[in-house]
Amino acid sequence: MKILLTTLNSKYIHTALSLRYLKSYCEDTFENLEIQEYTINHQTDYILGEIHKGKFDVVCFSCYIWNMNQTLSIVSNLKKINPNVIVVLGGPEVSFDAVELMKRESGVDYVICGEGEETFKELVGFFMYNEKTVENIKGIVYRSKEKIYKNEERALIDDLGKIPSPFTENLEEYDNKIIYYESSRGCPYNCRYCLSSTIKGVRFFPLERVKKDVSIFLKNKVKQVKFVDRTFNVKKSHSLEIMKYIKENDNGITNFHFEITADLTDDETLDFLSTVREGLFQFEIGVQSTNDQTIKSVDRNVNFDKLSEVVKKVSDFKNIHLHLDLIAGLPYETYEIFKKSFDDVYNLRPEQLQLGFLKLLKGSGIRKDEELHGYAYKAEAPYEVLKNKYISYDELLKLKMIEEMVDYYYNSSQFKHSVEYIIGNFYNSPFNFYEEVANYWEKAGHHQLSHPKQAFYKILLDFYREEGFEGVELFEEILKFDYLMQSKTSLPNFFTTIEIDHIQQSIHKFLHEEENINKYLLSYKGMQVKKIMKKVHFEVFNYDIITSINNSYKIDVQPLKTVILFDYDKERKIFSKSKYHKVKLN
Repeated sequence: MKILLTTLNSKYIHTALSLRYLKSYCEDTFENLEIQEYTINHQTDYILGEIHKGKFDVVCFSCYIWNMNQTLSIVSNLKKINPNVIVVLGGPEVSFDAVELMKRESGVDYVICGEGEETFKELVGFFMYNEKTVENIKGIVYRSKEKIYKNEERALIDDLGKIPSPFTENLEEYDNKIIYYESSRGCPYNCRYCLSSTIKGVRFFPLERVKKDVSIFLKNKVKQVKFVDRTFNVKKSHSLEIMKYIKENDNGITNFHFEITADLTDDETLDFLSTVREGLFQFEIGVQSTNDQTIKSVDRNVNFDKLSEVVKKVSDFKNIHLHLDLIAGLPYETYEIFKKSFDDVYNLRPEQLQLGFLKLLKGSGIRKDEELHGYAYKAEAPYEVLKNKYISYDELLKLKMIEEMVDYYYNSSQFKHSVEYIIGNFYNSPFNFYEEVANYWEKAGHHQLSHPKQAFYKILLDFYREEGFEGVELFEEILKFDYLMQSKTSLPNFFTTIEIDHIQQSIHKFLHEEENINKYLLSYKGMQVKKIMKKVHFEVFNYDIITSINNSYKIDVQPLKTVILFDYDKERKIFSKSKYHKVKLN
């Protein structure tokens, strides 16, 4: 009997941890278990054809909000081609309404509800050897003689160490992909918008098992490992030990991403974090809202003052990327209240501000409260909010456009100084700036088109002029500075280029002087000048941009010709794409 484990990931770089767990839990007992992964960007006809070519007896799909509709389409057509194939579904998107789903979808034979390893192993034993009877397999819903039956729920696995690691010494299949990993299951919190609230308690994988897996990742020099623990630092002795192990064995390449709760981070942990390599860790922190009534209504426990204190300290270390999350559409949060939440979080200046929209997930507490808060939401996955008692669809549409502006002009890190210059000089609220830029984009029809990189700079410059802000010449220079920070490239013609007599001769003379190399470009010491020229750029500015930046973007800077050296050494691209130095050319 041939069995396929498959799913549609949301991106090519993603990998399905769940499939690998199922296979590793069973492969010591059963053969002919195969994993195939696709993405939601593949044509369903292509996926259908590839699965059919495998001539599998059982096909098992891992189901999520991003792939459910395509999965069901594939299942329906797969059954038309081969009515005898057994179809099994599992995952969070089918665990909470399995009976109703099977009534609607005649092609589904079995649904595994909840944690899948033990259930899947018993089900495969039933398929292959008639081990147990189907009625005695806990945690499944199944079809028999046109009737649907729901069996008793299965208890969670107490000892996660029983689950064999799916990671071997050879990680070729993860080339250019993200490795998803977990060191614990469950969450200590009961946020009503999250499915983790449906499972009580937190269970941990043995530390030695985690260290062994991490050592494999480091040995293979994978690019990124993303821990999917819902609250990685819930148990300090566990999380700190893992992070210390990573630091001690750091390969200088691999980045580790964790979801943490900032207000659980104590001084000992902060002291440790201050010592790690730049780019080794990346933290995602769910703020969601800073409105007390909203936070209480979703049973979330966040001390924003403590969170802010920790975020500011970690930011000062200049070594860890911080991603802070907000959710629009939560109870009691009007458009104006959301604006305050946005400003509160934005003013912490994380590397990424991720603005999401509430999804009323199956099984979540907030979905049970939909009438209380007047929720209207999409009937199909991902069940995103359309409106509620506190915020209208028109207002959510505005926030959608603002989200795009935040991605373009903040999260991209390509406009760091120019956006800070505008907000610092002309706005008392960051939200107001992004709101006005969003209005400008829509009015001009920019949202209806795709744009090359250069266009975003031109549009921001046009916006500045349209608003009639003073100091346009200085702003253009700061915008040009941001543009040149990204990569060694020629300037588009909407930027003013300042010429200096014999500049090329002066640049060559500068690079031939050992004193300058030692002071500004030490990593290029001993390299031929013509090779250095391929890695650096000299640009003349009409203003002393560096002084303006260092003086909180003061607008009353007087014109002063300044030469800036940009260094695009690839080894340094963690928090910025280049280094820069104010220099003098003779």
